[in-house]
Amino acid sequence: MGESILLGPLVLFAAAMCLTPGPNVVMVTASAANFGFRRTIPQIVGITLGFGAMIMMAGLGLAGLFQTEPRLHSALKYAGVAYLLYLAWRIARADAVSGNAARANPITFLEAMLFTWVNPKGWVTAMGALAAYTTVGGDLLLQTSVVACVLAAACFLSVVVWAAFGATIARLLGNRRARAAFNGSMAGLLVASLVPVFW
Repeated sequence: MGESILLGPLVLFAAAMCLTPGPNVVMVTASAANFGFRRTIPQIVGITLGFGAMIMMAGLGLAGLFQTEPRLHSALKYAGVAYLLYLAWRIARADAVSGNAARANPITFLEAMLFTWVNPKGWVTAMGALAAYTTVGGDLLLQTSVVACVLAAACFLSVVVWAAFGATIARLLGNRRARAAFNGSMAGLLVASLVPVFW
């Protein structure tokens, strides 16, 4: 079965996994609502490139390393949980309309890339796609590249759409109480996304 035959189902898989809410979606929505779309662009780019790089690394051998050394996978999972909780705390404390706005900053390009590497949903998506949409005996580099490009494109589309949504609803968050409630809700959703990790 060639890569072209797998492309249609892969695109559908990518859309279903990337466009639905997850940790990255929560982060960009909150960032755009608090800081605007333009200041969220580094985060969007970091998520997209980090996700594509993660898929390439997983497809070219990282998955095998996790199988032979499961403790490494567990360490990555717990590091991801800790980092996700830290980011949830940052979102909850974001207050771009207060006097501390000058000190408030969105998540950076590098932070977004690092988070993508410890995002549980990202790993589930990457490993599921690599298992389902590559073939034994096929061109590993080509197939992994196709999977990475399709998933990264879907990821990019998703975070752009959700960041635009966040920027649009920012006008409804003009007072401090509404913004605090929104940020608290986004932080709660980010923490709730940890449930599948331990379920």
